[in-house]
Amino acid sequence: MIFDSVRHGFPVPESFCLGKNEITGGEDETMKDICRKRRELRRVKLLGRAKPAGDTVFSPDCDVGFRNKRWKCADTGVPDGLVGGTAQTDVTSGGESTLSGGFACHTHGSVSVIGRRRAMEDAVAVELGFLTRGSKTYDFFGVFDGHGGFRVAQSCRETLHKLVAKIVEERGGAEIDWEKVMEAGFREMDEEVNKNGAAVAMVGSTAVVAVVGEEEVVVAHCGDSRAVISCGGVAVQLSDDHKPDRSDELERIISCGGKVIDWNGQRVLGVLATSRSIGDKCLKPFVTPEPEVKVVDITDSDEFLILASDGLWDVVSNDLACLVVRKCLNGRIKRTSHVSVVQQDRELEQIDDKGKGENHAVVAAANVLVELAMARGSRDNVSVIVVDLRHSKSGRVRSFSGSRNQVST
Repeated sequence: MIFDSVRHGFPVPESFCLGKNEITGGEDETMKDICRKRRELRRVKLLGRAKPAGDTVFSPDCDVGFRNKRWKCADTGVPDGLVGGTAQTDVTSGGESTLSGGFACHTHGSVSVIGRRRAMEDAVAVELGFLTRGSKTYDFFGVFDGHGGFRVAQSCRETLHKLVAKIVEERGGAEIDWEKVMEAGFREMDEEVNKNGAAVAMVGSTAVVAVVGEEEVVVAHCGDSRAVISCGGVAVQLSDDHKPDRSDELERIISCGGKVIDWNGQRVLGVLATSRSIGDKCLKPFVTPEPEVKVVDITDSDEFLILASDGLWDVVSNDLACLVVRKCLNGRIKRTSHVSVVQQDRELEQIDDKGKGENHAVVAAANVLVELAMARGSRDNVSVIVVDLRHSKSGRVRSFSGSRNQVST
């Protein structure tokens, strides 16, 4: 006899758990199916032991074997001081997945999956209320796409928002010069990771970050991760991918004495397929961490913001991504793929806590975008953040900073 953990010590025959018929001694498909369901219930009970806000939901070594696929439960936490937020981890098809939601200034959903890659090099940062300036509170969202390893992307996730907040506080003043703040933050982040010397000389990460307040959105990026905002049903690209063959980037690289070589695509010195990144010390000055920055006042027409790595944008257009998110937020698309029982319960808790299903819809939108990228054959890590802007304060487009005069759509 063994004891069934789901029924708190209720004894069951060992043959039953092996899916065998006690009378004939042969295999019984019905019993095997029941046995499989019982094992899944035990697994749900294990995963359901969530810790208080601020701690990780799952232990770092929680590996779950399910239907011959290996899932890794990633650590997810709730920022200090967040009231009513729920940290979540979504175990879905596609690999390692991290899902989070919160209720500070803006509801959001974020997903990061390993996809078809052998290693996870993406990182996602969500820091709600990371900066308070007078009566204004700002949230920080970032997607970091690492290459050559995960160390730089992870460092950016842990540190960049702290550097930005520190710089804002040090500079003081009534108005924040976001362009200079972001340039200084990216530069200090680059110096920080390059302190490790030869260990990260060939490691780097693209970065696209958004600081979102009640009245404005600040987007800074270096590399080919992208930010897209939906305004009045129109997809507006807020960042222009830093590719080596982009005319101004090509001119900059050549003026520094570098070359762009076609080696399975246009690459800096035949090595890197992006012309700007944090890290990559061995490729400087041809690869620079200097970001392009855009500051946009939020209007009544603004619906949501999408930040994602090129694992999404390589296979999904801006217009299609915005169309999918819009339909999710309007309740016209619902996920039909496998969702764990734990995930369903927690998503329902979010709806109950907030009183409306808006946060649930944003979380679902991020998931659907990732699933769409995987279905379209993306072979990269895929990381997506969707931020709901529909309840922010009204305003007008204030300014666009950076080397480009127009925003591409």
